[in-house]
Amino acid sequence: MTVTTPQGFRAAGVAAGLKSTGAPDMAVIVNDGPLDAAAAVFTSNRCKANPVLWSEQAIRGGTARAVVVNSGGANCYTGPDGFAITHATAETVATELGVGAVDVQVCSTGLIGMLNDRDHVLAGAAEAARKLGTDGGAAAARAIMTTDSHPKNAVATGTGYTVGGIAKGAGMLAPQLATMLVFLTTDAEVTAAELDRALRSATAPTFDRLDSDGCQSTNDTVLLMASGASGVRPDPVEFAEAVRAVCHDLAMQLLGDAEGADHEITIDVRNAASEADALEVGRSVARSNLFKCAVFGNDPNWGRVLASIGTTAAAFDPADLDVALNGVWVCTSSGPGEPPDKVDMGERQVTVEIDLKAGTESATIWTNDLTHAYVHENSAYSS
Repeated sequence: MTVTTPQGFRAAGVAAGLKSTGAPDMAVIVNDGPLDAAAAVFTSNRCKANPVLWSEQAIRGGTARAVVVNSGGANCYTGPDGFAITHATAETVATELGVGAVDVQVCSTGLIGMLNDRDHVLAGAAEAARKLGTDGGAAAARAIMTTDSHPKNAVATGTGYTVGGIAKGAGMLAPQLATMLVFLTTDAEVTAAELDRALRSATAPTFDRLDSDGCQSTNDTVLLMASGASGVRPDPVEFAEAVRAVCHDLAMQLLGDAEGADHEITIDVRNAASEADALEVGRSVARSNLFKCAVFGNDPNWGRVLASIGTTAAAFDPADLDVALNGVWVCTSSGPGEPPDKVDMGERQVTVEIDLKAGTESATIWTNDLTHAYVHENSAYSS
């Protein structure tokens, strides 16, 4: 159940020698059609990697026949040679497939400032393009991993069509989009404009609300390709929901694999004056290192939640806020509520409910705790 589950797609994952471990590090996913409609969203970080700069331009026509991905090096801030490798990678795959370079999206993930070995990249891209198969989705999902502990795959079924996806990401998970690469496929018969609408409506409440550590990457890409091989024109609402379901599934897998995390934290903000207010409050709590450390220590410290709410511009009465931790309303009317010792934080899942009492809007943000393992993982990553 992966990107090659929808009809019309083949994929492969191979070891190109970019990772010192010898693990798979190059993937290709190809759309065999008959359609070649595509849409993508990219990082909003102004400092963008060479593959993002290439792919942003290549996708402008609303088409893509393939995507080639390397892990083991981000190809970001690697100068003219880095962009030349990106261009050559697209050309290599295009030649193998008999398409134009502009039909090939390029993605990279890994360390910034490290120039990938050109010969290894191009040889790996060519090998992956030659090994494509309808059963290659799982291998592609493994090849795009960096610090991930396991591959991430998801599928949703519509009326006569399917949406599939793979993703990588385990740290630097923050809005717009996260340190993630996500590749979605569908055999539904849809236009590029319809793909774009469905993709943006799906990423907004899923990947854009995954806020693991507030750090935003230079390489983030979410790509959706449609083959039309099912011959089914989907209901737009049903199709959008299928895309959202796959995005949500993958986003939760990313959260569950967050580097070194002991707890997955769901922050539900309710009764806000606007959705924007609810999002701002949720993000503020999600980015509080003090609160995240408290969760790591199984400490229901609701004061740190209120302190985070107070840093926002959201509408609320500071003297009338309610907070629940794992269903226990430990703070009511901005004062002590139920005894904190009633809160059980021993399980991996932690829920935070915040009632702003300022309106009717709501939003959910997902984050994780701050652990010794997270610090170690990110301090040692470059070695």
